[in-house]
Amino acid sequence: MKRQTAVYSVLALALVAFLGGIYWYVQGGKNDRTSVAATPPTGMLVREHSPVFGRPDAPVTIVEFFDPACETCRAFHPVVKEILGDFKGQVRVVLRYAAFHQGSGEVVRMLETARSQGKFEPVLEAILAGQPEWASHGTPNLSRAWAIAERAGLDVERARQSLNSPAIVDIARKDASDVAALGIQKTPTFFVNGKPLRSFGMQQLYDLVQQEVRAKQKG
Repeated sequence: MKRQTAVYSVLALALVAFLGGIYWYVQGGKNDRTSVAATPPTGMLVREHSPVFGRPDAPVTIVEFFDPACETCRAFHPVVKEILGDFKGQVRVVLRYAAFHQGSGEVVRMLETARSQGKFEPVLEAILAGQPEWASHGTPNLSRAWAIAERAGLDVERARQSLNSPAIVDIARKDASDVAALGIQKTPTFFVNGKPLRSFGMQQLYDLVQQEVRAKQKG
């Protein structure tokens, strides 16, 4: 009975987090999106330096513009993972950084140091799971973010040494440049095979991916 109660508690907390994220997205916060390129150039969506989940040559590509401090990004993360599982081998996710919130720029570079250490996925998972601990939008606690990353396996000493390396700074700069050029002002923003997600929502994202997968299967 205690185990069942604990499960219900976890589900309730997850629902609260998701609804809070949706509210933030719908209300827009300080990052309202006014326009996004309708048919963005592929080169501005997918860059060679970007993290990729799923089969690299999958026929369907989801591009997610992502802020590690964004509640809605955190809420949608399990949905994106579910899509990868449901369409295994058919879909890949390309992650792009859109560091709108205070402190997010440093966390983006931290994630890239984790990638250089082969720890990107566990550190990303931990940073998102621990987001409520560090990502207060007015006063982010970056020391907590570093502690969370360290518990996930990041060599913090090495990471701090490479945090401002030219290669990592250049990744952040290129993503910021593409974000500005595409007119993206809110996270998460999704494109599926270059098509923007016109109506925001979990089901809408799933449906667009499914549509693209079926189209590719039909040839």
